[in-house]
Amino acid sequence: MTPQDEINDRQWADPKNWNGWFGAYSSKADDRIWVPKQNARMGQTLNFAHRGAWGSLLGLSIVPLAFILLAILRWLDKRS
Repeated sequence: MTPQDEINDRQWADPKNWNGWFGAYSSKADDRIWVPKQNARMGQTLNFAHRGAWGSLLGLSIVPLAFILLAILRWLDKRS
């Protein structure tokens, strides 16, 4: 285990880094973008203190929105 892994584990275990009902995680000392949720069976969450998290969130949002926009445009085209 590397020193950074130990830092990540300590930061993850610190309740001050977990906010809100949805369990948003934010720790500048943790270098991971994706971290396990407090309940590991619930999957992973973003480390919102990491710059890469916002890019991931944007990417995860753009793809479904593009499909919705495409469906709307196709529907409008069929109406013409």
